[in-house]
Amino acid sequence: MGDREKQDIIFSLDLGGISAVVINGYDAMKECLVRQSDVFADRPSLPLFHKLTKMGGLLNAKYGRCWTEHRKLAVSCFRTFGFGQKSFENKIREETSFFLDVVDTYKGKEFDPKHLVTIAVSNVSNLIIFGERFRYDDNDFLHMIEIFSENIELATSAWVFLYNAFPLIGILPFGKHQQLFRNAAEVYDFLFKVIERFSANRKPQLPRHFIDAYFDEMEKNQSDPESSYSTENLIFSVGELIIAGTETTTNVLRWAILFMALYPNIQGQVQKEIDFVVGPNRIPTFEEKNQMPYTEAVLHEILRFCNIAPLGIFHATSRDTVVRGYSIPEGTTVITNLYSVHFDEKYWVDPEIFYPERFLDSSGQFIKKEAFVPFSLGRRHCLGEQLARMEMYLFFTSLLQRFHLRFPHGYVPNLKPKLGMTLQPYPYLLCAERR
Repeated sequence: MGDREKQDIIFSLDLGGISAVVINGYDAMKECLVRQSDVFADRPSLPLFHKLTKMGGLLNAKYGRCWTEHRKLAVSCFRTFGFGQKSFENKIREETSFFLDVVDTYKGKEFDPKHLVTIAVSNVSNLIIFGERFRYDDNDFLHMIEIFSENIELATSAWVFLYNAFPLIGILPFGKHQQLFRNAAEVYDFLFKVIERFSANRKPQLPRHFIDAYFDEMEKNQSDPESSYSTENLIFSVGELIIAGTETTTNVLRWAILFMALYPNIQGQVQKEIDFVVGPNRIPTFEEKNQMPYTEAVLHEILRFCNIAPLGIFHATSRDTVVRGYSIPEGTTVITNLYSVHFDEKYWVDPEIFYPERFLDSSGQFIKKEAFVPFSLGRRHCLGEQLARMEMYLFFTSLLQRFHLRFPHGYVPNLKPKLGMTLQPYPYLLCAERR
């Protein structure tokens, strides 16, 4: 397959009859996703995607009109109802207050923060999608989020790989792929009812949230037989936006909380910076982020070190191409190994060490790093990046401003990631004591 260096950067795999190529390292990733962005912007035609979304919606849509229309609408709604509004930051800060008040009810006693973080983070996306937040004790909504999370784990099971290779096993009544299909059907029904509820009293062309805006587009394009807007694609899009906006940011914050309890010295330095810039009583603002280089460095190092989405979402080539001397045919599944980018020794000194200072210059100011791609690159990079950054910063700083985080006495957390399409920490117990 060529010289040793090429083999390290790009290699092929046979996933049970599915031809796949794995891209490693920042240089090869940039060549594919940036310089040839339109070629690598497709999605693979995997049986699983056909079964769950019929290749529609937003995240799994093929590179073409459906994806273009849905991406454009989603980006527009994120701006119109989200971070494009000055008032939206206040809504996130309000959610952080709800979150902190619930943490306070534990009075420094041990608890697992997963449930609270999940609902809090999800509520930020919910404001854009539904125009409302859900209560922390809304068991129906929490159940749906848990099913989403379970499906992210199930999607990497051996049964799913078998199903992608041999779709006929779908007739078997057992296997983890069947659980995934049952979960997906339950979520579909739940979302259908929720969309009905939140689209009630809609006034055409006066959208209050993503769902209203989507129905406006459906009506505007109803005479176009080629339009991709449909009730089914709306349900797929809402589900994908919820899970994309919840799963990754939730896991970043869960890792961040874990690492602060693990490294009290780093936690102390972040708190010192928060106390100096914000003070003890006022909720931090996003504008103050630029005055907190160490806090920013810590969050970046968590994103780099923990690799929440280590392989991103699988890409596919939209036409024949050549990368590093290799011919890659049209329709090849492309796996972008983002993990390899964040541990690429060409760009990171001692990458296996958790070291926030790597994002600071000699005078302690924050510096951007080129080979930092937690939100991927190219045409299909994460459309919620700005929102995620705002959420992570505001939740993280507000939590550390009010609480000192530590593990219960004698407690040793499991630091290995739980494997799935995302890398999340195993459940852990934590004490949050008022400062």
